Amino acid sequence: MRFLRLLWRYPAITTTVLVFVGVLVLHAIDAAVAGRWIATGYVAAFVVWTLVGMVRDVLRGHVGLDILAVVAMVATLAVGEYIASLIIVLMLSGGEALEDFAGRRAKRDLSALLDRSPRIAHVLLRPQSADSDEVRDLPVDEVAIGDVLLVRPAEIVPVDGELLTETGTFDESSLTGESMPVTRESGGEVLSGAINGSRAVRIRAVRTSSDSQYQQIVALVHAAEDSHAPVVRLADRFAIPFTAVSLVLAGTAWALSGDATRFAEVLVLATPCPLLIAAPVAFLGGLSRAAKTGVIMKGGAVIEQIARVRSAAFDKTGTLTQGRPELVAVRPAEGFDEDEILQLAASAEQYSTHVLAEGIRRAAHARGLALRSASEAREEATNGVVAEIDGRSVVVGKPAYVAALAPDTVRATLELSQAAAYVAVDGRFAGVLVLADHPRPEAAAVISWLRTHEVDRVVMLTGDVGPTAESVAHQVGISEIHAELLPPEKVALAAELQPRPVMMVGDGVNDAPVLAAADIGVAMGAKGATAAGDAADVVILVDSLAKLVDAVAIGRHTLRVALTAIWIGIGLSIGLMIVAMTGLIPAVVGALVQELVDLATILYALRALSGPSTVLPAAPARPSARTEAVAPQRAD
Repeated sequence: MRFLRLLWRYPAITTTVLVFVGVLVLHAIDAAVAGRWIATGYVAAFVVWTLVGMVRDVLRGHVGLDILAVVAMVATLAVGEYIASLIIVLMLSGGEALEDFAGRRAKRDLSALLDRSPRIAHVLLRPQSADSDEVRDLPVDEVAIGDVLLVRPAEIVPVDGELLTETGTFDESSLTGESMPVTRESGGEVLSGAINGSRAVRIRAVRTSSDSQYQQIVALVHAAEDSHAPVVRLADRFAIPFTAVSLVLAGTAWALSGDATRFAEVLVLATPCPLLIAAPVAFLGGLSRAAKTGVIMKGGAVIEQIARVRSAAFDKTGTLTQGRPELVAVRPAEGFDEDEILQLAASAEQYSTHVLAEGIRRAAHARGLALRSASEAREEATNGVVAEIDGRSVVVGKPAYVAALAPDTVRATLELSQAAAYVAVDGRFAGVLVLADHPRPEAAAVISWLRTHEVDRVVMLTGDVGPTAESVAHQVGISEIHAELLPPEKVALAAELQPRPVMMVGDGVNDAPVLAAADIGVAMGAKGATAAGDAADVVILVDSLAKLVDAVAIGRHTLRVALTAIWIGIGLSIGLMIVAMTGLIPAVVGALVQELVDLATILYALRALSGPSTVLPAAPARPSARTEAVAPQRAD
């Protein structure tokens, strides 16, 4: 049955093999004339079918390489080498099977992600009953936020949720590339796509299926699989020169020998399968290898761009820093106490998505302070948040913004890596909340690696104030800093950066415009920044900047393999054509040899699935310092 399925999957190969065998049988029984007419008719039909496809490609703006194969088939028929013409047809139709096989091997890890996509969720009908396992199986798309789900041992978590069971162990390798299981405590977040351990657990859905981590990864994988742009571009670059050289060599052989057969013998060795197949296989291999390490690249075009990157721009908060600021001090102004301003500020920050807001809310919860509802609240983009709480006007934000509403605002003196959220209540300065967001431990090593691997310019683009930006940049090794930027200013600077291509790395929702504007946008997507992930070309699924090095290294290795595979095919073909010009390689032998050339280039292209591991250099030590007047970052 499997053999029959293969025959059905590739009808062109099946038909060509049947015709080929039939022609050989007729030749063996002294019916060569009939065999010749059958072969000629079949090859002619194949030529017409190929020409129709070529016209369609030309109308789409793609000048392909099939012209060489068409000329070779016509030439072999013209000189009576109909067996060689059938081999060329078999080679071209077999190229589809070779590409399919190599492609499935190359994108195996991408396909594994799609195959494991959760489809069913066990929703508990009586979630408040600790002993009840009465469940209703629903399609994962019908799970609502707040539903309590049962996840049985070894099952895939269907949606992002909050763990209700005391503890749980999960395999998150498909999400992060980390092979070791992780243990979550009650209240911790469990991501969709993780595989539950040996005990059943309960989770409360915190996101719908479409917004959950795994489904977003699947969407990115689909986008990556559907992209074929760089394959077309690479083939186009070589198509015209290779075609011209091949025709010149074949024509020269004919002219020197005076034998038209020599033209066909040379041209059968110029078939274009290495260009048409090797490059796609290499790019699929690169996409697959990247996915396995926790990096999703949205298509082969991204691989080609990131392989050539010459400038890198970084956001600060959540990208170069850990993005989880912790409250380290509350400095109330006269007339206010610590718990009062923390409670008011945290209540207002309920309505903000900024990373400092999360740290302030966590600190209030840790002190047991109940957050109050606001009758009205709004976030002033890049500046802060304003809320009416219990009849009081509360403002939390940058010093300049708060000072405009409360003239008695006093700027704070802060330690390295600290940031401050300024608070005003009813037009009076109420105090400062001091938070610390330290640089990622791997950030300095990543910057150092980029500088030593052909990235000529590294800059920081941040909405934070200068002193905070400078302190972080100093620690990670960035000397060029652009601070206090609004989102449109980030986009403008990214567009002006030289040399190109420019890679922009960010994590937040307000990074989406600049990620989309850069040549290569890289989103730190481990924390679920959907807008940034949608706008980016590369999404890092692991909360580690070190994966950026993997992305660049895989891109360069993949492009190098693709180009080398192409050059191997071109080099072998031209070398064999030169030999064929002497008449030493008959047309039938040449067609068979070209099959071996195709196989060699495809096998080489599969090397994109593996490659040298990247080793980050030791991060240089950075002296500590003090900075003054550091404000919270609202645009980073």
